[in-house]
Amino acid sequence: MSRAGRATVSVAIATRERPEPLRRVLEALTTADVRPTEIVIADQSADDRSEKIVREWANDEIEIRYVSDPRTGLGVAQNLAFSQTRCQIVAVTDDDCVPAPDWLAVINELFASHPEIGAVTGRVLPLVADDSDLVPVASRTSVRRRTFSRRAVPWEVGSGNNFAIRRNWLDLIRGNDERLGPGSPGQGGVDMDFFYRLLRAKAQIRYDPACIVCHTRATSEERLARRAPYGHGIGAGVAIWLRDGDLYALWILVRWLSLRSRRLFRGVVRLDWRLAHEEVLVLRGTVRGFAFGLRTGRERPTSYQPSGRLD
Repeated sequence: MSRAGRATVSVAIATRERPEPLRRVLEALTTADVRPTEIVIADQSADDRSEKIVREWANDEIEIRYVSDPRTGLGVAQNLAFSQTRCQIVAVTDDDCVPAPDWLAVINELFASHPEIGAVTGRVLPLVADDSDLVPVASRTSVRRRTFSRRAVPWEVGSGNNFAIRRNWLDLIRGNDERLGPGSPGQGGVDMDFFYRLLRAKAQIRYDPACIVCHTRATSEERLARRAPYGHGIGAGVAIWLRDGDLYALWILVRWLSLRSRRLFRGVVRLDWRLAHEEVLVLRGTVRGFAFGLRTGRERPTSYQPSGRLD
């Protein structure tokens, strides 16, 4: 840490049409126990509401930079944000998340005490909400510390709304595959592909439960609408890895189909038709995503560019 209350860390956030949640995450970062050196916002919104929010939060203590992008896709927006960051450590969260007050303190300490690790992930907990009808989406609640390397299934590694990475590893894998993720033809899976390529490049990824962000809850209908794209992204990623000649991706596919099938069976046995419906959607999306991955181009599109650095 360069000085008290400040970590030499860049925070990258992609946003689209969520000005008020963006305000909330900026408030969390700028009032945290340990604050970042800079925050980079990559905005794909059709209007200027998010830009106005960023301008409101600009101050002399933390550099907050805003870049707009007419393109769509989470992978594209994150690559733009990555390319604009300048610190050796880049931390990532989403515009609908709220990092814990000690989020950057934990990240900073993990990288300082474990020079061998290339990336850090952690827990994603449901954000407290007044509306009891809202449900958690994409939570990660494990309290078991783990270090992943080489052979691992990516959904156990972490989540794309709570991770940090060393610059040299980000440069090595050249950011995201822009065919994947929300808003892209692949619909999802951009974070799973990102982690998997890191592991394939022999990076060590540390999951630590002390590294926490809270994720906005959603309506049951919104949660349901995310299930098929989630499966689609996994299926697309697996097919792309197979086309790269990575036969371990077959084992990942088996693990994935086994996981979803077990959950489907549990839903049927317990007469939990919502769970069963969700898993049917995930499996259907996986099949369609796999077909997409097989027919998409071989070249991995990425607009990531290594940037200048502060340290």
